[in-house]
Amino acid sequence: MITREEFKQIAGNGIWKQNTSLVQILGLCPLLAVTTNLVNGVMLSLATIIVMALSGVAIASLRNFIPHEIRIPVFILVVAALVTVVDLLFNANLHELYLVLGIFIPLIVTNCIVLARVEAYAAKNPPLQATADGVFMGVGMLWTLGLLGGLRELIGAGTLFSGIDMVFPGLQPLQLLPKDYPGLLLAILPPGAFILLGCLIAWKNWIEARAAARQQKAPPAPVAEAGCH
Repeated sequence: MITREEFKQIAGNGIWKQNTSLVQILGLCPLLAVTTNLVNGVMLSLATIIVMALSGVAIASLRNFIPHEIRIPVFILVVAALVTVVDLLFNANLHELYLVLGIFIPLIVTNCIVLARVEAYAAKNPPLQATADGVFMGVGMLWTLGLLGGLRELIGAGTLFSGIDMVFPGLQPLQLLPKDYPGLLLAILPPGAFILLGCLIAWKNWIEARAAARQQKAPPAPVAEAGCH
């Protein structure tokens, strides 16, 4: 079983404290290449969440049967099998989006985020905790890639949810800026992704520094006086 405190710690680490994109700075290849719009970033993140959750529970369940000397090849084999399933599901059900994401779904096999969590956490913890860790690490990646993709799309094209019709036929993207908005090409290119990622990292650090300063200024809790009453 997983306690409430364990759950809160795992969720906090995955979503914020150990965010894979803003703290560990892992998975830069898909982060730069895929987040040209919000839909691409979110959908690749969802595929990664599925792989991380399933690989976490699989490795955690088998951890006592995997020889230490060959653990890395076994981890890669398990992750590759799960990525193949996700890849086939995307190809069968979201074919247009599958063509857009291209090689980046199969590349989840070698994603540092997935292998790092399998090695550092799933191989050392029970299945339930490993599953929660995989899900919340993926959620941390999801909101980061989604926010980065949304900012790049908005600044670069003035829209949001471009390509949503590939996931939900009939829906159209939102035109948030005037149609004659020329767009900023830099935001769509990889250098723009680097700049915006740096801004997000600075924003997170600013929030944490402000919270730490506020905590230091907070008055100490009153201490009850000892003695007989």
